Amino acid sequence: MNGSPVDIIIFAPLAPIFGVALLWFIQLLFIEFQKLLLSKIKRNHQAFCRFTNFIGILFQSICHALGFTVTKSGIAHFKVTVDYGRVKPKKNRKGLFEWISNSFLFIGPFFLPALLILGCFVLINGGIDVTSSVNYTFAEGVINFFSNVYVLLEKFIILLVRIDLLHPVQLAFFILLVFLGLGIRPSYIGEDKRRKVDMMYDLRNIWSHITRKPLYVILLFLLAYVLSYLSVLFNTNWYVFLFSILGWLSVTSIVALFIAQVIILLIKTTDEIPGRLKILTYITLPLSYIIMRMIFFVFSVEIYGYKTISLLVMILSTVLVTFLLLYYKTNKFKTKINMKSLKKKTKET
Repeated sequence: MNGSPVDIIIFAPLAPIFGVALLWFIQLLFIEFQKLLLSKIKRNHQAFCRFTNFIGILFQSICHALGFTVTKSGIAHFKVTVDYGRVKPKKNRKGLFEWISNSFLFIGPFFLPALLILGCFVLINGGIDVTSSVNYTFAEGVINFFSNVYVLLEKFIILLVRIDLLHPVQLAFFILLVFLGLGIRPSYIGEDKRRKVDMMYDLRNIWSHITRKPLYVILLFLLAYVLSYLSVLFNTNWYVFLFSILGWLSVTSIVALFIAQVIILLIKTTDEIPGRLKILTYITLPLSYIIMRMIFFVFSVEIYGYKTISLLVMILSTVLVTFLLLYYKTNKFKTKINMKSLKKKTKET
């Protein structure tokens, strides 16, 4: 057993907690960037933005309802609209039960959509490997935690780059990934412009929730320490594995948010193309993919990674078509001054 007693007893149990907090902060940054992108396209795509609002508020309300269910408070009223969600309990419980219900409300939306995606991923992938070594020091705990997170991230990326969009199950998984990626937002773009809803708004809500009942947070930390010591005592890695699940949920959310943001960026970019020519971009997406898959099928070309090649051709074709439309139909990539005429004038002078 390496490491000082202070490291083993005090700092080692904090290693996976540190890992989860770091990933969660990165997830918050992705959420904030997505809110910014949605605010940029809201003027031309109010229906789409209101739809994403609805998804976010729906999961927020479901998490609140789950909190009331877990605390056996019951649900007396459940209503979700594109602007707000309202959930009322049958019994107004106080103390620990109220704190748990609010925990589901403030923190649950960060993880519930990811839990659905992760569950589907495990079914498709057939499981996830985890590290079996026991950590005794803070450094070992951090390494084991991020090793588990890396295993999931690697398999997730492999699945995405080899995904078969002509396979019903894999296509449904990708659609679910995009759908839930749009809804991993505890806050939303409100109708009232005076109300600033951003990352700091989320953090203030969570910080207020934690400081309101600090005793419960202290008890949770003490429980984490006890579980860590028991894990070391029985020579198991289930303490790190427990927090690795939270890390997996956060990484899953980040991947879903990234894909959703790419789609939003595509919408924002095509808005600059005048008229109906922007439709060519959206036609190129499925058409280029289907053509490539047909080429591999008709000519029976045995190439490893043909699905990846089809995806790559689809992405490059869409980018190329969008670039050409922006170049020839807008002033996006053109200089305001004609460089050729400017060179002639300089020569004459």
